[in-house]
Amino acid sequence: MRELTREEKAAIRSLVVKWCANYDREYGCLPLDCECYMLGKCWTGAYCRYFREAVLPLNPALEATLTDGPAPGLRPCAVCGRLFAPEGKRAFCSAACAENARRKRQRDYMRKRRLDC
Repeated sequence: MRELTREEKAAIRSLVVKWCANYDREYGCLPLDCECYMLGKCWTGAYCRYFREAVLPLNPALEATLTDGPAPGLRPCAVCGRLFAPEGKRAFCSAACAENARRKRQRDYMRKRRLDC
């Protein structure tokens, strides 16, 4: 068991609030008739079966980190290392990472060109 990062807690919260059919903002978890324990401050490593089977697959990167299993079809971003579902030959998770990589390549190219002269 390990401590969840701030990003993982935020991702779990957003998934539960937006997609969990058992969650109600006013009452919490409807089947348990109490506050949803997925939104608790400390995570024990166990999570709701409905969340694991129906909601967690909506975020494959989070699913891979929580289950410590291989992420089928996910690739790490070449710049930031975040997992993403590639489309075709994409190597970057976002346009911002692609732009950062392009700038770095251009900077390295110009540096090499200056040294060759």
